[in-house]
Amino acid sequence: MLQRLQLGNGRLRADVVPQAGGGLGRLDWLGGASPQPLLRPLATDTQEVPLPSQLACFPLVPWSNRMAPFGFAFDDRRHVPAPNRAGEPCPIHGDGWQQAWEVMSHTPDSALLRLKRHAASPFSYDAALRYALEGDALVVELEVRNAGKYALPFGLGLHPWLPDPQGARLQARASQVWLAGADKLPSMRGPLPPDWNFVDPARLPEHGVDNVFDGWDGTAHVTWPARGVGLSIEANMDYFILYAPPGRDFFCFEPVDHPINAHNLPGYPGLSILAPGASLRRRVVFRGSVL
Repeated sequence: MLQRLQLGNGRLRADVVPQAGGGLGRLDWLGGASPQPLLRPLATDTQEVPLPSQLACFPLVPWSNRMAPFGFAFDDRRHVPAPNRAGEPCPIHGDGWQQAWEVMSHTPDSALLRLKRHAASPFSYDAALRYALEGDALVVELEVRNAGKYALPFGLGLHPWLPDPQGARLQARASQVWLAGADKLPSMRGPLPPDWNFVDPARLPEHGVDNVFDGWDGTAHVTWPARGVGLSIEANMDYFILYAPPGRDFFCFEPVDHPINAHNLPGYPGLSILAPGASLRRRVVFRGSVL
């Protein structure tokens, strides 16, 4: 039986699914005339543990998105995480999204989850994930602690799935975008193309996008005028990944603290070098509104 931890406060409703990577099954806005999904909901009749791609959101720990298949070098050691998704040559999104998380506490408006990955390699870690409803906002705090023997570059993020890309308007200020090669790894950083510039509210690119944006100010706004609802995303991170495949019924706006394949970019941009026992925490706020 699939466990769903229900959270609610009259303004928002959320389901937490500990067995499925500690992710969210839904986030709905209750402040309008009728409930409206702010994140794409998991089917209510799902009883088996869903795939992470069926969720409303899941955590990215101990890194985000793809890493080159040859791994990375740090402190004169080479580390090569194994590929972890069928048909994908690159290890992707760390491994926290593929684990069942332990429930530490659950109240009507909050949940605290924990994950121990002491036997994992090369990243041995503990993680904590807290969801809390505060008025019109869902606050998500993700923390990782290096439980290994060596210092390593860690990174964090969240992977939300949002509904109705054709009706959505996105506003998110960034300075540059990383362009990718055929392997979907960054090849160069350049200026924003006109249809990828969201300094003012704009439609999503009709031909699709799957890139990491640099120089983010940590605030984004998504509105659905036809549904009369909006979602603000606030994060203490400098990058976001926008994944909006053409012709699909979802898009993803992923707050992350490092670019794709940062472990192989000069200076490990955005990553945090954690000594054994050191921790990293990131915070993301999803705030609903009526238009």
